[in-house]
Amino acid sequence: MALYLTVFISVLNQIGLKGSKMLIALHALDLKADPATIGLLISAYAVFPLMLAVYAGRLTDRIGVRWPMLCGSLGMSAGLLVPFVWPTMGALFVAATVLGAANIFFHVSCHNLVGSIKGAGSRTSNFGTFSLGASVSGMLGPVLVGFMVDSAGYSSTFVTLAGIVILPGFVLLVYPHFIPAVVESKPDPQAGGVRELLADRALRTTLITSGLIITAIDLFNFYMPIYGRAVGLSASTIGWIIGMQAAAAFVVRLWMPWLARRYGEARVLTWSLLMAGSTYLLFPMFDQPVVMGAVSFLLGLGLGCGQPLSIVLTYNNSPPGRVGEALGIRLAVNKFTQIAVPILFGTMGTSFGIFPVFWSNAALLLVGGAFTARMRGEGAGKGH
Repeated sequence: MALYLTVFISVLNQIGLKGSKMLIALHALDLKADPATIGLLISAYAVFPLMLAVYAGRLTDRIGVRWPMLCGSLGMSAGLLVPFVWPTMGALFVAATVLGAANIFFHVSCHNLVGSIKGAGSRTSNFGTFSLGASVSGMLGPVLVGFMVDSAGYSSTFVTLAGIVILPGFVLLVYPHFIPAVVESKPDPQAGGVRELLADRALRTTLITSGLIITAIDLFNFYMPIYGRAVGLSASTIGWIIGMQAAAAFVVRLWMPWLARRYGEARVLTWSLLMAGSTYLLFPMFDQPVVMGAVSFLLGLGLGCGQPLSIVLTYNNSPPGRVGEALGIRLAVNKFTQIAVPILFGTMGTSFGIFPVFWSNAALLLVGGAFTARMRGEGAGKGH
């Protein structure tokens, strides 16, 4: 029961977050933003999470997960209301910044909670179930936003998402007892700093891999609307194409526990990078919605296992009492790539068009897959 309720409130949270990225990108385009400005908007989501991720992880280790999740839910709802009150480009930057900062507390806490339910033996299975919920939110968020933008406009869509992301806060207020005692507050662990954690080779390699996967997912969610608008697609069609990537992730994650047992988490993670990189090369070659949806589905098959497996490996390679901190470092690495890569790619998109954005990200994924395969060697088959 605790796992499914956690997945449920996470789905609500991620519908708001993932939907907001497409919504903000579309609204920015409507306000005549260029790709460089879109890149800055993407980066705005990650500025405060980069600075706060490790602190958020330590906070969950120290005081538990309930209050960080509750504050994150309320903060995200407030952030989504900013463009409703002030429908300007500046408000979009404020919203992206607030959403990123608030979500980092919910995000780290939720991962810590999922990994603690039923003990270490159920961890891969737990994150498999959790990742299915993430796929559902990845489908529902863009589709809902696309439909609402076409039928009700931007303001109503922001209000709807704000109403959705505040619901987990109500659940945490009225029914806090589903949180296991193992992730309640603990004394400060006797531990070293971030450098000590990064000295672990397996953990360090997992963090790099995770950053590449998150960057690939976020760039697709932001730049697909730009490409879709450029070829004349409606918001609803763009939403369905993005949703196909999440639908594929749902399918492949049904098989994730079996794949992890058969081949090892680390090897499957490497394959995910290589497949996603190959598919990224295909995307800008087509402008027919059906074909674009099919390519999006293939991309989802590649990225679908990557995100949950990187969380499992981070959790498994973390020292006792420092899981939240390690998850925070993982997110800090992710956020660093989410700041640097969009700015670089946004500038590239303004100068050379949108195609190099997709192809450059494909190169990053392919090089990353080759790098992790070489770093792990035979250990990749064992999930170490």
